[in-house]
Amino acid sequence: VMGIMNGTTNYILTRMTEAGADYSEALAEAQALGYAEADPTADVEGHDAAAKIAIVASIAFGAEVTGADVECEGISKITADDIAFAARHGYSVKLLAIAERFSGPNGDELSARVHPCLVPNAHPLAAVRDSFNAVFVQGEAVGDLMFYGRGAGGDPTASAVLGDLVDAAVNLQSGAHASLGTFVPMAFRSGEQLEASWYLSLRVDDRPGVLAAIAGVFGEHGVSIDSMEQHSLSGPDDAANEARIDLIIHPAPQSDVRSTLDALGVLDSVRSIGSTIRVLIEADR
Repeated sequence: VMGIMNGTTNYILTRMTEAGADYSEALAEAQALGYAEADPTADVEGHDAAAKIAIVASIAFGAEVTGADVECEGISKITADDIAFAARHGYSVKLLAIAERFSGPNGDELSARVHPCLVPNAHPLAAVRDSFNAVFVQGEAVGDLMFYGRGAGGDPTASAVLGDLVDAAVNLQSGAHASLGTFVPMAFRSGEQLEASWYLSLRVDDRPGVLAAIAGVFGEHGVSIDSMEQHSLSGPDDAANEARIDLIIHPAPQSDVRSTLDALGVLDSVRSIGSTIRVLIEADR
C-alpha cells in the first residue's frame, strides 16, 4: 500500500512544479488557502502522513502499527533544482507514504515509511495534483487499485470528521459496536535493509578528475550509477569554480547508499551533499 496522504504537501509540490514557486512561496500560498496550519510542521515534515499510513498498514496487514513505527522524512529540503531535474527526466516529486509486507526468515516483516520520491510520470500517483490525495493498493488477486479524493481544505476535512461522528452516534443509538480485529505479531524491517534507487545531488569543484574520483567512491561501495549530469554554476549565490553533479543510482541497500555518501563527504573535491531522494522504480508499481 502506498499513496499521497497529505493534501498540504501535495499542494506545495504541485505549485513548485507547475508555477515555479520556491518552497517558502508555495507554503505561504497553502497557509493563505487554509491548507496548512500556522505551524506547518506536522504536514511538511511528514508526521501527518506517518500517522495515516500507520492506520492504513494496521488495517491492510493486521499488524499493530503506530506513528512511532514509521520512518519519516518531509519535504522542507526539496529545492527548485530537484523539481527541475525530475521534470527533465520524466518524474514528479511526491511525498509518498508506503507500507509493505515481506517474507522474512522468522515470518512476515513489515516496513512503513514516509519520504519524498521521484515518481515516474507514467505512474498513476504522478497525476495526483493540488490538494488531492490518493491511495494505491497492490493485491495478489485484484492487481492495482487506486482511491482518490481531496485531502485538504475545510469542507473535505469537515465531511470526514462529521462522517466519523455519525458512525459513532449510530452505533450508540443501536447499541452496536464497531468490529475490532486481532493483530498478528509482525517484526519491522528497517529502511537500512531496503533496496531503492536514489537521486543524489552534489556540489563539487569544477576541475578535471572530479567525476572519476566520485565514480570511484561509488564503485568501492558496490553502488552502480545509472545516469550522471554535471552543470557548471555561475549564479550570484554560487562559489567560484563550482559545479553541481546530479546522479541516479541503480537500486542498492540504503545502508550502502549511506556509507557511499559518508565517503563522498570527506573527499576534498566535494563541497557539499545536497538532495538525497528515492526514485520509485517500475517494480514498485
